[in-house]
Amino acid sequence: MTTVEDTPAARGPRPALTAENLVVEFPAGRGQKVHAVSGVGLEVPAGRTLGILGESGCGKSTVGRSLIQLPPPDSGTVRLGDVTLTGLAPRELRRARARMQIIMQDPVSALNPRRRVKDLVWEGPSIWGAGDDPRDKDARVDAALRDVGLDPATVRDRRPHELSGGQCQRVCIARALMLDPEVLICDEPVSSLDVSVQAQILNLLETTARRRALSMVFIAHDVSVVKNISDRVMVMYLGKVCEVLPSDGMQHEAAHPYTRLLLASLPEAQRGSAAPAAADPAPDGPAAELPSPLNPPSGCRFRTRCPLATERCAAEEPAPREIRPGHRIACHHAEPRRNHS
Repeated sequence: MTTVEDTPAARGPRPALTAENLVVEFPAGRGQKVHAVSGVGLEVPAGRTLGILGESGCGKSTVGRSLIQLPPPDSGTVRLGDVTLTGLAPRELRRARARMQIIMQDPVSALNPRRRVKDLVWEGPSIWGAGDDPRDKDARVDAALRDVGLDPATVRDRRPHELSGGQCQRVCIARALMLDPEVLICDEPVSSLDVSVQAQILNLLETTARRRALSMVFIAHDVSVVKNISDRVMVMYLGKVCEVLPSDGMQHEAAHPYTRLLLASLPEAQRGSAAPAAADPAPDGPAAELPSPLNPPSGCRFRTRCPLATERCAAEEPAPREIRPGHRIACHHAEPRRNHS
């Protein structure tokens, strides 16, 4: 298991969210299974943001959904504060899960096209019996819309198709915050938005998390986005955790060959101005293709693309090990990198 750790003083008495040994598999016919998530563990300290980074198909979104039990993992445990979500009865799970909200990748599809914005934002409190006083409802909805940078008088009575993608995502954020959650899971929340809008949504999420002392799990395939918004970064490849490290200094301290390969894709690395990862050997040819999750490689799953791979990598799965405080890696051969000033 790979665990995201922090100093006791910074993380408080208990983590906001903990997962251990999550396994998620999907049937694929003919007796086959998609090994989407294989033994993933994580820990999110209270008030901090954990970024989950990796290519499409690595299992990061499946981890996010399994945390909120949509659907529950095939095995493993998820704890929200002091409550273990896995194994709860449906009624108890529904009540506990109100403390954790999720923001989906496509904001337009996440909103009921037949409902007005004011009803979409009020949906959570309405389900939990917040009361029928229209003045209280309108005041709370308007306050939530203003908090996410929307003018209530302009958008309150509109439907999703009358809003832009960025406005729809702001509505999704307002709706998620109405129940005052402790943990917010953001599943690729800006990938479907224009570049000009992405920075606005990211700034909104960062400001909101800081103001409300929210813990966040931020899932994305964009290295620069995850690095900038997260306190710690968990790098996944083909259902496994490769590396967990602080976001500060990630360019220079990343030790796993896959993390360094991702960093080499950044524009500044390609210009040769910042990241030493650009000098790492890059895989090419057929071996550079992502293996099938139906039949993942033996041993280390990254070995078919790794410049450091040896026979040991095929025979033995690397166990996570701590190479410096707060920095864990699952690799037989990678070693700590020298800090750069």
